[in-house]
Amino acid sequence: MALFFDVEWFEARLAERGLGRAALGAAAGVGAQAVDLVFKDQRELSAAEVAAFAEMLGVSPRELAERAGVSTPTPAAAPDEGRLARIEARLERIEALLERLTRAG
Repeated sequence: MALFFDVEWFEARLAERGLGRAALGAAAGVGAQAVDLVFKDQRELSAAEVAAFAEMLGVSPRELAERAGVSTPTPAAAPDEGRLARIEARLERIEALLERLTRAG
């Protein structure tokens, strides 16, 4: 793991995608000041921010965390995958119930 935030690596990834630091902040839901502190290695990224930054830069969360020098655990998988499956299953049950009620009425 990198010991410090690798500014050059982040700037290069942003440039490859035609993005600026503000795009990272928008993706992670943080302001410009928070992003600037990250780039100055004065603020550590959270696991959620690691995931958001990784998605914006097209790299794995593990690689991004290493380049950011964070000790925060990286997300193993998208945190919403299980939640989305549960919501879809619930929606199917609701739709089936509505269909039965419509036929009965």
